[in-house]
Amino acid sequence: MLIRYRGGEGMLAWAFHRISGVAIWVFVTLHIIDIFLAGANPGAYNTVLQVYASPIGRIGETVLGAALLYHSLNGLRIIIMDFWPVFTRYHRQLWYLNWALFTIVGLPVAFIILKPIFGQ
Repeated sequence: MLIRYRGGEGMLAWAFHRISGVAIWVFVTLHIIDIFLAGANPGAYNTVLQVYASPIGRIGETVLGAALLYHSLNGLRIIIMDFWPVFTRYHRQLWYLNWALFTIVGLPVAFIILKPIFGQ
C-alpha cells in the first residue's frame, strides 16, 4: 500500500523551516571556525575574508540572510499559532503573509548585499 502525504503549505513551511535551520547551523559552525582562524592563523583568516568578499561569498551571504529571515518569520508564525490556537485556522494565510514580508524585506537586503558584484 502506498501512503502519500498530500503536501500543501503546512508541509512546505515545515520543510523550509528545517532546511533554513540547517543552513543557519552550517553558518554558525563556519563562523566559529573563521573566528578561530583570526587568532590561530591570520593568513588563512585573511584568505577566508577574501572568499566572503568574492561574488560566491556574496551569494552565500544572501542565501544565509534569506535562511535567517525565513526561519525567523516562520518561527513567529509558529509562535502565533502556539499561543493563539484560533489562528491555526488561518495557517495558510499566515504562511502567505510570511512570504509577503519575506519578499518586502528580503529583496532590498539582497540587492544591498549583491550590489558590489555588479560594481556599484
